[in-house]
Amino acid sequence: MPFFWQNRRMNLLFICQSVSKSYGGRALFEALSLSIFSGDRIGLIGLNGCGKSTLLKILAGLEVPDSGILSPKRNLAVGYVPQNCEFPDLSPKQILMDALKKEIPLYERERLAEIQLSKLGFTGKETSAALLSGGWKKRLRLAAQLIVSPDLLLLDEPTNHLDLEGILWLEKFLAQESPTYLVVSHDRYFLQHVTSRVIEIDRAYPKGLFAIDGPYGEFLARKEEFLKGQLQQERRIATKARRETQWLRAGVKARTTKSQSRIDEAEQILQDYADIQARNQQKRAKIHFAGTERETRKLVVAKNLAKQLGERPLFRNLDFTLSPGTRMGLMGPNGSGKTTLLRILADEIKADSGTIKRADGLQVVYFDQHRSLLPSNLSLKDALSPKGDYVVFQGNPIHVNGWCKRFLFSPDLLPLPIGSLSGGERARVSIAHLMLQPADVLLLDEPTNDLDIPTLETLEESLLEFPGALVLITHDRCMLDRICNSILGLGDPENTEIFPDYVQWEAASKKWLHPQEKKETPPTPKRPKRDLSYEEKKELDGIERKITKFEEEVRSLNHLLEDKEIAENSVRLSEICTAIGLAETQMEQLYLRWEELEKKRTQKTN
Repeated sequence: MPFFWQNRRMNLLFICQSVSKSYGGRALFEALSLSIFSGDRIGLIGLNGCGKSTLLKILAGLEVPDSGILSPKRNLAVGYVPQNCEFPDLSPKQILMDALKKEIPLYERERLAEIQLSKLGFTGKETSAALLSGGWKKRLRLAAQLIVSPDLLLLDEPTNHLDLEGILWLEKFLAQESPTYLVVSHDRYFLQHVTSRVIEIDRAYPKGLFAIDGPYGEFLARKEEFLKGQLQQERRIATKARRETQWLRAGVKARTTKSQSRIDEAEQILQDYADIQARNQQKRAKIHFAGTERETRKLVVAKNLAKQLGERPLFRNLDFTLSPGTRMGLMGPNGSGKTTLLRILADEIKADSGTIKRADGLQVVYFDQHRSLLPSNLSLKDALSPKGDYVVFQGNPIHVNGWCKRFLFSPDLLPLPIGSLSGGERARVSIAHLMLQPADVLLLDEPTNDLDIPTLETLEESLLEFPGALVLITHDRCMLDRICNSILGLGDPENTEIFPDYVQWEAASKKWLHPQEKKETPPTPKRPKRDLSYEEKKELDGIERKITKFEEEVRSLNHLLEDKEIAENSVRLSEICTAIGLAETQMEQLYLRWEELEKKRTQKTN
């Protein structure tokens, strides 16, 4: 295939200089500086509440920083996909048509919308965007941003609400489309696969952030190296700080200019030492699940379980045993019965047939992904400790001030309404409730949603130490790989096999993990291969010339954008931007048509 796209020079798209933002006297970040270049594929990570989502909104122009300078490239088009996407009761096609400029002819808007929907997996039969699942709403919002060809795409937790199939699709889609994007995510495997640069916001770093070029795995190695060096630096400064402290305490006999200079130098050393000490004090949530430590070897024994939803069977002849130390992951596409099975184990619903034998006095704790939301006006104090100033954890009373610190909340935040907290901070409140209940069996349905990476790692360590049995639903492949010692694969009612680990399940489940590859070309009746028609050959020969013509048109239009008079004329500027977007879209369609014809010609040759 000829390669028509010209290599893009790395252009500077956006500069943030010393940007700060606070909410209600609570500083999210201070004096952050970063640059974004064309071709960047940036992963943005950091603790919950550090301001990642707020920074994306600032870059998208939806919020204003308290201080600092934002310098986007002239006429920079920014697309933004938030964590939660909602739409009116309109068809997905109409949503995309409305996203395009009205100056574009109606027939052209319809064609562009249909093309974009097809690229993102829509069938065209969807009647209402408001009725789509959370994952398909994410896809639609992504389509609505991409259809206007943004120079920079901002994605806030795009894997939330997506099942594993959707996450794998998104990884592949971003790799193929390869736009310039900045993505906030806590999915470590996803970050590894889609980023070429990683930035972490954290007060552990001198300038409040740490950035490296490379995927997430490279970032972890460089981060560990940097933090080790910072600890060594603290030890070196500690010696100087002790010496200067002793000198200051001894007093200075003569307050000369020289001695005052020495005092200033000593105070600077002490300030540097205090700063580096504060940066090296990394805090993590203290998560520990209370087990009953019962010695019963068989906690739950399931035999011949079967369940169907209406006329559709979910699973049949399902057998398994949960013993202390069993950590079983439930895998399968959405609608395969994972949450239904958890609810059967929690005795919330009954199986259609089969038996479940539970140990006497079995204590089951169920973490529901659709857990009831606490009122947003409820204070953090009441949310963490609803029965007063103390909670009882593992038989011991703990004051709410100490309890909140376990989950990285400052006691100063206790009066604040939980509506002012980030999604990850609210998730930590939910886990705090879970920890207060002793359990023989933990049933966890998507416990990782909104949690930052350090808290995820702490959660994993706690689950590995939990003495009881665990049944886990999550799309976090890193957690599954690290935690689970068995995987129950759902999706085929006639074949519910148990695998020893995630890797073996993944290898065996390729058939449904990549269904989009099968759907890309709808099945058609077999027919004898035939060569290109005369008209198709003529069309193929002319495609390259047409693409070259459009490339020249785009270059000319981009050159006009540099004209100062045009830049100050909003109407003319809008016309040129619309023309550029239309030309680039037409080029893309020519490429797609070229591939179609070339594939047909190649099949005939083979």
